[in-house]
Amino acid sequence: MSDSPHKAIQFLIDTSPLYAKAKADRMYLEEFRKSRKAQLMSQAGTEVLGKQETFAYAHADYIEILEGIREAVEKEERFRWLMTAAQARIEVWRTEQYSARIEQKATQ
Repeated sequence: MSDSPHKAIQFLIDTSPLYAKAKADRMYLEEFRKSRKAQLMSQAGTEVLGKQETFAYAHADYIEILEGIREAVEKEERFRWLMTAAQARIEVWRTEQYSARIEQKATQ
């Protein structure tokens, strides 16, 4: 157990760039979705905004972006929670170390 916090810290170091990329990908897709919707609305072939929006939302390109957002959020959340678990492991180790020191002082 003595190397457990070191492994958890290394995990945080190794995972943080992956989490950052996953978050950046999600944010990019969310913004790109808006641009693509505007592009699709302009291709709808009508001046009626409601019909343009319906065309855009039903378009395969828009649905593909939504699926990409879903995957990006899943990846981002997986990394976030794995990092949270690693932080919790570090805190548990710290608490155990503190408790051991207190116990050792009490028995001296």
